[in-house]
Amino acid sequence: MTQLEEEFQYYLCHQDELVEKHEGQYVVVKDSQILGFYDSEVEAIENTQRDHKLGTFLVQRCEPGSQNYTEVFHSRVVIV
Repeated sequence: MTQLEEEFQYYLCHQDELVEKHEGQYVVVKDSQILGFYDSEVEAIENTQRDHKLGTFLVQRCEPGSQNYTEVFHSRVVIV
């Protein structure tokens, strides 16, 4: 399991309580810890990348249900 998959699993395990307190905000998770909550995805990324390398933390909108999140994984595969 990759680091981002672990962060996503942390979000899923705590989704209900996060939504209850922070619905509509973006949560930043790294090393199974919450680094902060933000009103926009851009704000979350810009503030977090000051101290943490991109790709090492998860930014997820706090919304109820499974239809409101996606998992995106990137690879360096080039199809020619």
